[in-house]
Amino acid sequence: MDIITSRFVKVGIINLIIVATIGVLMRYKIGFEFPYFDQKHLLHAHSHFAFSGWVTHTLFTLMVLFLKKQKNIMFNTQKYNVLIIFNLLCAYGMLFAFAMQGYGFVSISFSTISILLGYVYAWFYIGDLKKIPSDHPSKNWFKAALFFNVLSSLGTFYLAYMMATKHIHQHAYLGSVYFYLHFQYSGWFFFAIMGLLMSKLVLASDFKNDSFIFNTLALATIPAFILSVLWLKLPWYVYIFPVFAVILQLYGLFRLMNLFVKHYYHIKTTWIKPVRIIFGLSFLALSIKFLLQTGSIFPEISKLAFGFRSIVIAYLHLVLLAITTLFLLGFMLLQGYIHQVKLAFTGLILFSIGVFANELVLMVQGIASFGYFLIPYLNEILLGVSIFMLLSLVLILISYLHKTNIYHQK
Repeated sequence: MDIITSRFVKVGIINLIIVATIGVLMRYKIGFEFPYFDQKHLLHAHSHFAFSGWVTHTLFTLMVLFLKKQKNIMFNTQKYNVLIIFNLLCAYGMLFAFAMQGYGFVSISFSTISILLGYVYAWFYIGDLKKIPSDHPSKNWFKAALFFNVLSSLGTFYLAYMMATKHIHQHAYLGSVYFYLHFQYSGWFFFAIMGLLMSKLVLASDFKNDSFIFNTLALATIPAFILSVLWLKLPWYVYIFPVFAVILQLYGLFRLMNLFVKHYYHIKTTWIKPVRIIFGLSFLALSIKFLLQTGSIFPEISKLAFGFRSIVIAYLHLVLLAITTLFLLGFMLLQGYIHQVKLAFTGLILFSIGVFANELVLMVQGIASFGYFLIPYLNEILLGVSIFMLLSLVLILISYLHKTNIYHQK
């Protein structure tokens, strides 16, 4: 890993800490007086920076590192370094612009440039993927990830069109937001981390690719979007598509679990215990996501879930934190991009505990909302959990300064 790329990895950790810091500030503003920032503006800054400054930045970096590790592959690293740097500039631009003005000319400009950079990255990366043998299991996952990243931007551009023309329809607005979120979460994020996962499983001496996993999950992704808009009055026959999608997802999940079982010996002997724990928690969260989506095929449940903000927030955090963020941190630890020292292990495990504690409190808050029952001090508890996660991430960053006490697996 060259020095520029290694710095990109460290910047990703710093960006995640910034995301967590804004999360703490937002939680603080809910329960206490803090008039200096608009809560809605902070929310936009938080979400845009989490997507661009943390997840997309880290995926861009790790996918380039994947190319570097392929034998007999020659490609221009400099073009990716430039794209990643400009993406970072846009991410920080969005962070400050959204925090200060919300949706305005400056913030929308940075957001648009960031999307266009994603197009350029996809074009270059798919071109370089052609140099890799066609039977490499990561290849299709990365192609699909980049396709869904581009596809998700249609939702953003439609939102911009509605705002520019001042013709904003509530259902169209929400549909565009959920379109973007679905193809980011279930498309770009998920397929990219699966490509990274396959790049490690392929190292098993007895590895045999199961193409059904990719085929079923890729086929399910587009119709699964309908699960996000079941609160609309849709014709009865449209419900066939989300039912078809959840069946494919469950089947793909079963095949993926079977793949892990087949290669358990390789996983146990080559992945250190903290990595196995973090990946296991990420897979647990993925299983919960698919089961929740299965339950949402019933319109009554879907309308009920989307009607309570805490439930929507819990689901979004489940995907962004419990699935995506835990996997990325675990993968960086496995690769040695996060130093394998006790301090980093402690920070990662504590952060994992904080992620699931956050989900538990949000779930309790959501269930209480069904009966319009107010549980005291929940907002204060959520603030405490947010601070706990932030401090856990700080431990990981500090671990870069302490490379001793290397973990020795028993």
